[in-house]
Amino acid sequence: MELPINTIEARVLGCLIEKELATPEYYPLTLNALTSACNQKSNRDPVMTLDEADVVRALDALRFKRLAHQSAEGVRAARYCHNLEGLLRLEPQELAILAELLLRGPQTVGELRGRAERMAPLADLPAVEEALAHLAEREIPLVMRLPRQPGRKEQRYAHLLCGVPEIGEDVVAPVEPARARVMAENERLTVLETEVAALRAELGELRTQLAAFRAQFE
Repeated sequence: MELPINTIEARVLGCLIEKELATPEYYPLTLNALTSACNQKSNRDPVMTLDEADVVRALDALRFKRLAHQSAEGVRAARYCHNLEGLLRLEPQELAILAELLLRGPQTVGELRGRAERMAPLADLPAVEEALAHLAEREIPLVMRLPRQPGRKEQRYAHLLCGVPEIGEDVVAPVEPARARVMAENERLTVLETEVAALRAELGELRTQLAAFRAQFE
């Protein structure tokens, strides 16, 4: 297995895993079905607009890396499937979690349980944590836990098939409505104080000019 893969390859691979687990009756997928799955507006982040040529290029790259292949099934149209189960010996729960991370990016344990359960049974949060631990502790780790972001109670997990994710700038915690009102009031007060100071300075200048004008007639 060769890594990393790019974002389009990750979307294609995630869709192949998802459809195998969620709708096995339609798996392996034709090129048309796979392209539609990649462009779904639900359960995808970000939403993509790929054409069949994009998907074909991604499939060729995944086949070269032994992560996907063309199925022997299908006479009328070629069908495609992933190779992670045979290549990495992953359990269905681990595949489901990995698919979610490929399709929607970094997520918390709770988010993964709620979203991956449509593909494989996950009894509780400890079951998700156990699966994540198995994925993280492999000889070649497949997931990692990200640093906790400001304003978040839970840490998120990310897949490593596209390499180690960049840790972006700290996310600012949402401002409470009451604090927003106080900040707005403080800003208005600052503006008023600046305007008053400017008026006082202008008034002082006028008084100086008036005094000078009167002195001319004394």
